[in-house]
Amino acid sequence: MGYKVAIVGATGNVGREMLDILAERNFPASEVVALASSRSVGREISFGDRTLKCKNLDDFDFTGTDFVLMSAGGTLSQTWSPRIGASGAIVIDNSSAFRYHEDVPLIVPEVNGHVLDAYMARTDRKNIIANPNCSTAQLVVALKPLHDLAQITRMVVSTYQSVSGAGKDAMDELWGQTKGIFVNETPQAHKFTKQIAFNVIPHIDVFMEDGYTKEEWKVLAETKKMLDPKIKVTCTAVRVPVFVGHGEAVNLEFARPITPDEAREALRNAPGISVVDKREDGGYVTPVEAKGEDATFVSRIREDVTVENGLVMWVVSDNLRKGAALNTVQIAETLIERGLVTAKAS
Repeated sequence: MGYKVAIVGATGNVGREMLDILAERNFPASEVVALASSRSVGREISFGDRTLKCKNLDDFDFTGTDFVLMSAGGTLSQTWSPRIGASGAIVIDNSSAFRYHEDVPLIVPEVNGHVLDAYMARTDRKNIIANPNCSTAQLVVALKPLHDLAQITRMVVSTYQSVSGAGKDAMDELWGQTKGIFVNETPQAHKFTKQIAFNVIPHIDVFMEDGYTKEEWKVLAETKKMLDPKIKVTCTAVRVPVFVGHGEAVNLEFARPITPDEAREALRNAPGISVVDKREDGGYVTPVEAKGEDATFVSRIREDVTVENGLVMWVVSDNLRKGAALNTVQIAETLIERGLVTAKAS
């Protein structure tokens, strides 16, 4: 028998991607349920070569469900995840609601999947596992092998984040503004604070008292929680007029010497990473090429001559996949592979 899986927020960008990835990876599911709000009940959603009809989250009975993949926002998760976890299902939450709770693991399987062993052995666990922020997920995949090799002490990262990270309305706004500009319409900003078409906006999420935005703080806090609390991190998060795929320019300082060749070798041997680093025109990966791919791509690896033991690199990934849906499914796969969850129906 397989696992019963429910997707909360199945009609959204990430929810649809979760369904696609479950089908692509032949996840061992005996039943997959699409859940959404009452206004979407009965709506048909693609799942592999068939369709699922959305059911109402409000009156769904989670008894017998093994995994619940949550992608419906932090407010809803705060209400529903504890209830679902109490029913015995494992909630893998894509929102920020539980990422910073000390008693909830924040997981990228290639980086800290081993943490799940101790968590699942606890009798007082919440049955909630958090998925990191999209920009952090791809970042720590690239950082892990380098940290193991030479110990990262400080990181400066600038993100170039696509509009899909802000949802379907944000994608529609970029599309609408772009079309409008070609017929001399004045762009109207609704989802974003300024025009996004043919522009970049150095502002993602709310501003905090210290001048950083919440998105920038997430990169700091999540990197420290998953990789090493001693790493010094600063970040500037920028929204760019790209539909799917986040890019990151990353400056690293290490405790020990490390050459670009050593970094390339470590990255090539690490799971989830594809190194495309040719010092020629087009010898790197851009967001357009990363769309639909599972890998985190690393390019432009070179020495940072301004600091001792420094490297610079460019990191790109499909934010809807590794930054959200793929990582969520991989967490469920890791729990199964490590023998930490058995199907209730088996």
